[in-house]
Amino acid sequence: MQIPPRHISSLYLGCLLTCVTFSIGTAAMAADRYLIIHADDAGMSHSVNMATIEALESGVVSSASIMVPCPWFKEFAEYAKGHPEYDYGIHLTLNSEWDVYRWGSVAPRDQVRSLLDDEGYLWDSVAQVREHARAEEVEIELRAQIDRARGWGIPLTHLDTHMGALVSRPDLVEVYVKLGVEYDLPILFFKRLDQATSEAYPALAEKFATSLSRLREKDLPSIDTLLQFYGGDIPALREQEYRDQLANLPVGVTELIIHCGFDNEELRGITSSAARRDQDRRLFSNRALLEELRQQGVQLITWKQLRQLRRP
Repeated sequence: MQIPPRHISSLYLGCLLTCVTFSIGTAAMAADRYLIIHADDAGMSHSVNMATIEALESGVVSSASIMVPCPWFKEFAEYAKGHPEYDYGIHLTLNSEWDVYRWGSVAPRDQVRSLLDDEGYLWDSVAQVREHARAEEVEIELRAQIDRARGWGIPLTHLDTHMGALVSRPDLVEVYVKLGVEYDLPILFFKRLDQATSEAYPALAEKFATSLSRLREKDLPSIDTLLQFYGGDIPALREQEYRDQLANLPVGVTELIIHCGFDNEELRGITSSAARRDQDRRLFSNRALLEELRQQGVQLITWKQLRQLRRP
């Protein structure tokens, strides 16, 4: 069973996604609005690392996730080890999507052959992961990524999935949830699929339902709403989109995913999104945004605080 790419986009990379319903525990708290501003792709490059650090230290980013297989992982791992006050997840990575800037597996290649292309890199796209990856080898690779991060002393707070690859097949969802439970780490996970995907792939919808129950049994908190605005080449319109959505956050816990970077020669050599990543850095490195959120009745939190909110 495979999900068409357009459904992957609508599920994970769209502007607004409905995620696992989260119960804070008291009626008063449940009426509040909480926000995690999360920076993806730390470890991808030096530019992304420096921009993510700036947004953590000077701005309003309250969470970041790290791509362990990437060439600049070590730089960010050293920083995270020395700054345990911040919130760090593992951006579980099964694909290497750029044209000339690629990465392979953390696990030995002979143990994860179904995850690699003919050149020894992780597959280029989620569609290729969905087609070729064996679930048992996915588990080997992702355990290697988590264990490497822990071995570096990174204080982990959660897990998420690069480009939604781990929610593209029921058996990969099973691996994703299993790792969260075994490592006692919340995972970025949503409550239900869109109607078209649920109707086309009932087995996936069923897996989501059983996974939700399993996470609840283990008292692993999740979020209510996921926001992400990756596209758009007109800076003023992108900024207005961010501000409009932040001004109208729903009750509960929302995670806003951003991608930070410096628009420099290094990042432009990797991706065409350098300008958008630079805008994300500048927008969310501005502490004035924190006061705006407070005035709107929004409380900025981390994944660590989310776990505390969940407990009596």
